[in-house]
Amino acid sequence: MTTMSAVGAHAALPIDDPHSLRDVTVPVPQLRPRDVLVRVLAVSVNPVDVKQRAALADSTEPTILGYDAAGIVEEVGPGVQTLSVGDEVYYAGDITRPGSNAEFQAVDERIVARKPVSLSFAEAAALPLTTITAWEALFDRFGLTQESTGDLLVLAAAGGVGSVMIQLAKALTGVRVIGTASRADSANWARRMGADEVIDHHDLARQAREVSPDGIHYLFSPHSRGNIETYAEIVRPFGHITAIDEPDDLNLLPLKEKSIAWHWELMFTRSMFETDDMIGQQHLLTRAAELVDAGALHTTVTETIDDFSAAGLRRAHRAVESGRMVGKVVVRRA
Repeated sequence: MTTMSAVGAHAALPIDDPHSLRDVTVPVPQLRPRDVLVRVLAVSVNPVDVKQRAALADSTEPTILGYDAAGIVEEVGPGVQTLSVGDEVYYAGDITRPGSNAEFQAVDERIVARKPVSLSFAEAAALPLTTITAWEALFDRFGLTQESTGDLLVLAAAGGVGSVMIQLAKALTGVRVIGTASRADSANWARRMGADEVIDHHDLARQAREVSPDGIHYLFSPHSRGNIETYAEIVRPFGHITAIDEPDDLNLLPLKEKSIAWHWELMFTRSMFETDDMIGQQHLLTRAAELVDAGALHTTVTETIDDFSAAGLRRAHRAVESGRMVGKVVVRRA
């Protein structure tokens, strides 16, 4: 077999345009020495998928989007050491390579792990990107441990990353978790994930001071635009902020007076630069799978679409673009 089905994008079109995502036929990817070839059975759509689609230049060649995926290893490269044909796996891919919205995907073994045995492929596909992002923010950027205490403020707590971050923080650290939400359904979801307190991010400064009068120790920011002065007010001296967004003209000077540390988190950094610790993503996904199978971490899928096609993925993109998603949307092969 030399070709495969996939869903491609040729231009930055509105998601309601039927040409925004199209069913295409493309070559089966060639494996690099450390690659595994995965038969993709389920994918999850994330805000990064929407952002990348919206930024595409017009092209006659399709761009295959998609990061989160779960499936079965069909073939391994000559240098693969940790996985075998037939393994059921999950992963979040590499932003520099063709994505998971395809029948097959080639992925470096160092960012792929065996999926939780207790989860279906659809349930597993909801977890990798958000789990890696949350894990790296908590343990690599904030440096939290089981002995860590203090207040962790998670903005957009009902979103994909927030949902996992709350669970990991409660399972693996001693911090108190404060989530933000603006609707009853998202606030209830954050509490289900384990948040100790939930406040309204539209009234962030006042409500944060009420629940944490001595100041926030750690703050996770997926939406930093217009919030820096508020962060400077509510974070305690020598506190830490980790951001995953990239707003233009970001001015961090208000943080200087309190010596507040600002960290960036991009889960694609390891794979983009093939860092010496690249296999750390496999290790953390393996640990996350163990937590899932032990009942300490739960899938965050809230909507499943049984239509692995351009039409099904347009539905998923539309849900993410709505800004009202609670948890994650997954597209799976029927």
